[in-house]
Amino acid sequence: MRPSQALSLLVLLMILASSSASILQDTCKRFGGADTYDICIEFFKANKDSAAADKRGLAVIATGIASATAVDTRKRIATLKAEEKDEKIQQVIAYCDNMYSGAVGLFDKAAKGISSGKLGDAVISLSSALDIPQYCDDEFVKAGVKSPFDAENFKFGVQCAIALDVTKLLTL
Repeated sequence: MRPSQALSLLVLLMILASSSASILQDTCKRFGGADTYDICIEFFKANKDSAAADKRGLAVIATGIASATAVDTRKRIATLKAEEKDEKIQQVIAYCDNMYSGAVGLFDKAAKGISSGKLGDAVISLSSALDIPQYCDDEFVKAGVKSPFDAENFKFGVQCAIALDVTKLLTL
């Protein structure tokens, strides 16, 4: 390869890299203030492919990150369930496990909807997943105890909101 060709290739790669980074940055800027922007950027750092993704790719990546969090939360739920002696609390934990199990299916459906252009289906699935932390918390409130999953529910809720918002941007 001649030096002029190598230089042209290098310039092209730099342009592609900077335009990809700006897609991520532009997407995160659409969510509001500096704090929200930083949360969005940090969220997408969980997947190295985010830096080079287009908007549709970011939406699919977001569903994957949130789905992985649902799986991790189910692991924590399993641990607490094994330790819990109170039958009433066991039932609430089992309810939350069922909800987070369903979340994984919702994310699969959302990713397929995003990839196939059925964005309405994806938005419905992601909206349903966004409700899961509140449903889980509500069951603990009904049982008269504080949820042991506050941190997990908060993280999951933020991730669902980002996945939903990025997907909604595709419909504009």
